[in-house]
Amino acid sequence: MKKVPLLLAFIFTLSIASKAQQTVSIFGTVTEGGTATPIEFAVVFLKETNKNVETNAAGEYAINVPSGRAVTLQISRVGYKEAKIVLEPMREGTQRRIDIALAPSTSQQEVVVKDTRLRDNGMVREDIKDFRLLPTTTGNLESVLPHIALGTNSGSGGELTSQYQVRGGNYDENLVYVNDFEIYRPQLIRAGQQEGLTFANADLMRDLSFSSGGFEARYGDKMSSVLDIKYKRPDSFHASVAGSFLGGSAHIEGSKRIGTEGYRRFRYLLGARYKTTKYLLGSLDVTGEYVPNFADIQAYLTYDLSKSWQIGLLSNYNLSAYNFKPESRTAAFGVVNFTLGIQTAFEGQERDRFENGMTGISLTYLPDRKKNPYFLKFLASRFQSRETEGIDIIGTYTIGQVETNPNAQNAGKIVDVLGEGVQHQYVRNNLWSAVTNIEHKGGFEIQGKQTPSVASSLAMTTVTNFIQWGAKFQSEQIEDKINEWERLDSALYSLPFDTTKLNIRNVYKTRNPLASNRLSAFAQNTFTWRRDSVGEFQATFGVRSTYWSMNDEATITPRLQLAYKPLNGKDISYRLSGGLYYQPPFYRELRAPNGIVNKNVLAQKSAQIVAGMTYDFSIGRLRRIPFRFITEIYYKKLWNLVTYDVENVRIRYAGLNNASGYITGWDMRVNGEFVPGAESWINLSFLRARESLDGVQHLQRDIGDPKGKNVDDVPRPTDQTMTLSVFFQDYLPKNKNFKMHLNTTIGTGLPFGLPQNNDVYRNTYRLKPYHRVDLGFSFLMWDRAWEARKPHHFLRFTRQTWMSLEVFNLMAVANEASKTWVKTIYNTQFAIPNYLTSRRINLRIRTDF
Repeated sequence: MKKVPLLLAFIFTLSIASKAQQTVSIFGTVTEGGTATPIEFAVVFLKETNKNVETNAAGEYAINVPSGRAVTLQISRVGYKEAKIVLEPMREGTQRRIDIALAPSTSQQEVVVKDTRLRDNGMVREDIKDFRLLPTTTGNLESVLPHIALGTNSGSGGELTSQYQVRGGNYDENLVYVNDFEIYRPQLIRAGQQEGLTFANADLMRDLSFSSGGFEARYGDKMSSVLDIKYKRPDSFHASVAGSFLGGSAHIEGSKRIGTEGYRRFRYLLGARYKTTKYLLGSLDVTGEYVPNFADIQAYLTYDLSKSWQIGLLSNYNLSAYNFKPESRTAAFGVVNFTLGIQTAFEGQERDRFENGMTGISLTYLPDRKKNPYFLKFLASRFQSRETEGIDIIGTYTIGQVETNPNAQNAGKIVDVLGEGVQHQYVRNNLWSAVTNIEHKGGFEIQGKQTPSVASSLAMTTVTNFIQWGAKFQSEQIEDKINEWERLDSALYSLPFDTTKLNIRNVYKTRNPLASNRLSAFAQNTFTWRRDSVGEFQATFGVRSTYWSMNDEATITPRLQLAYKPLNGKDISYRLSGGLYYQPPFYRELRAPNGIVNKNVLAQKSAQIVAGMTYDFSIGRLRRIPFRFITEIYYKKLWNLVTYDVENVRIRYAGLNNASGYITGWDMRVNGEFVPGAESWINLSFLRARESLDGVQHLQRDIGDPKGKNVDDVPRPTDQTMTLSVFFQDYLPKNKNFKMHLNTTIGTGLPFGLPQNNDVYRNTYRLKPYHRVDLGFSFLMWDRAWEARKPHHFLRFTRQTWMSLEVFNLMAVANEASKTWVKTIYNTQFAIPNYLTSRRINLRIRTDF
């Protein structure tokens, strides 16, 4: 009889444990729509029960709901619209993340619910607010892409450039859209020092999507990537001001009701930016007077004509003025026991000006239909650019062996002169370009009937088809005037040496007026099959077609994306995509290094396949910490390639379809709150990018074999074997208002070859590996939530104010951007490294109103 109570207690414990296991864990965050501000004390209520939880200061919640039956969650908070979410039956032990954006009760905005359904289709989607405090030398969004996007790096331009390379492609192979308008960039930039502000203004952005390859047919005709940016649709007044040693920015946004109808609203986004890298460029090995000034002003205006029609205006003016008077340069290279050095004295200057503007108008029709919704969109835009390069610089150099013995009298000085000479560079280039577009896009969703499954009447099967189409006409005008040459004098002899005349190298004097038209169109259908508690399958098949009047070439490129997500266990999805990705040439692909334009260049072509998976998981018992793991492997078969060489950030094309090749690799990314409440990212990529020139037997130099051996292919200029980027955030244990941002980038060296002799022995050398650490400390000086306990704070008129201290290149590593080649009278060439920036400290303040 004494054992009976123990037996009953054991049975009771098993019963409680069994009931505890028959639940599903739902967790996520509740934020304010439009601002993404966490909402504290929001009540998450399980309808038809008395079970509820409240969100914490970070807007986070976690609640267990019964498994095996449909339930309804109700989310409410004073001052916000209530949200209701109906969840289909789920198996016991399932974990599911659902984020809710509540709309203020006074706004016209709707509640947004983001669950773990299959929706990304190979695109990495991010909220831009997470990157506004990230330390960056350029101030441009593109500088943070290597930390969030798969297979992305900044190339040889390093921290000075906003250009990025994706999976073995150069910067010209990337598509950029802002609110469906394609964005163009200046063509003549040679070095990262000349780069100003890119189009995308982070203060105006809502979110971004990025695909590293295998993207849908609705996107354009490039071979590498798509960056799709969406600007905000403001409901209330907000503003911000930021400033640092590297420039400043300001923006204002708001919404105004027009007339008595509630739907008529005028919404505005205005932003202005200024950037100067004079302080940063002062750390380069070339001393002189740097005067870089970059400015940008931008507006995005929308007006709701009716409940279904909206008109929008996107306009931008961008000016980059770079003036430089070099004085001297001292650089050393080689090994410890044999170090070479170069000393150069300069005279002359460089004056560059890149001025461009863009205006686009959109008209969108989106009727309020609960059944089979559709949209129509009409766009018209014009981009215009005027670029001028003015360089007239004479450098008198001495190159020789440096005394490396620290005890020697001439330690650190050149003791054995190997060559002396003069290098004179003269450039007077002017490029005017204009691109005009007229485009139509549309989409129509066919919603099938929901049918119960045979196994359970609660498990519904849903089938939908989302058909999209588009057509675009584009007119291009180019006026290019090239006038540049270089004189190289070694030991009073101009090279190449000739006793009968004075030779000047690299003489280009051409004028290229071009006008052409392009037509492009696409159609695609996204088929989605979903069965509750079983899985979701999505297939997108599309086709693009293009025609260009310049070379009279027409192309057709089919593309397919497949994705599957099981809904009965772990939050994991699988995807497979591929197809043909052709890239019709723009102006730079047509222009050979000598300045002559080849109008018969055809589209570069690739066949791609990408396979990947995304796994969302969480760690922790008392507090669920979400993480996401993404991995993809890919292969690209390339042909009709236009080969090129990269000098710093300038891409110099051959002007011929003269090569074929392939690219293969493996990308991985983990992001999540490694520290609770602070998002971090880790990206790791492996890459092999190879090519072979048509009709050329490539050779590879081996030690002890001066003739070299035959090889089937050689590295492409973007063949960076490994890249690792880490962005890590942390805060003080007892003070979350003091944050630390650690930004680390590591990459193997990029290949390069001998100038004007880079065919047979192609890209046989490599730059040194790139590694850099940027560190930032951010302190929240004021938050409006403190108003009750700090009513007299001197910043109480603001919404939020951050102060950041940033240390760029913490380890003071001398990374290489490119090589300058110097030739002696004996025809011996030396590759002089051009280094990137050294350590710099920056102070930044940002205030939101």
